[in-house]
Amino acid sequence: MSRIGNNPISIPEGVSVNVNNNVITVNGKNGEMSQVFDGVSFDISDNTILVKRNSESKDHKSKHGLYRSLVANMVTGVSEGFTKELELVGVGYRASNSGQKLDLSLGFSHTIVLDIAPEVKVEAINEKGQNPIIKLTSMDKQLVGHVAAKIRSFRKPEPYKGKGIKFVGEQIRRKAGKSA
Repeated sequence: MSRIGNNPISIPEGVSVNVNNNVITVNGKNGEMSQVFDGVSFDISDNTILVKRNSESKDHKSKHGLYRSLVANMVTGVSEGFTKELELVGVGYRASNSGQKLDLSLGFSHTIVLDIAPEVKVEAINEKGQNPIIKLTSMDKQLVGHVAAKIRSFRKPEPYKGKGIKFVGEQIRRKAGKSA
């Protein structure tokens, strides 16, 4: 029994859901998203979506919770959107953006220029006396997480001084240095 798959998804005001053949489409104020599915069916009634599996086979049981989570993320994405914030910790670490190009200075001999997908809005926030913050916003939760992980992979936080790119609010496990 999938506990996640059995939870109903509430449809907020201004969001419409359509099911055609094996494609579910969700429209909202942020845009439109669609997902191909198999092994499950969707029961849409009075602002809730229920995900039902077609049989009790192992494959259909495994997809039950998956498709429920994907559709719930689509509904949240088209109505509110998703945001990830990354913080650059380190002396001389800088970030700037011009359009969809993100320019990172992370202590290497060269700057890193990253082209961000057009579905993701990127914003570099530089305030005097504070660490630079990169703010990523999109309606696609998977894409925002993927782009954030890609940016973080350039300079992961290290455990001795805590320098690197970390998520805002992330706790870095610190190690003691060598004792003299």
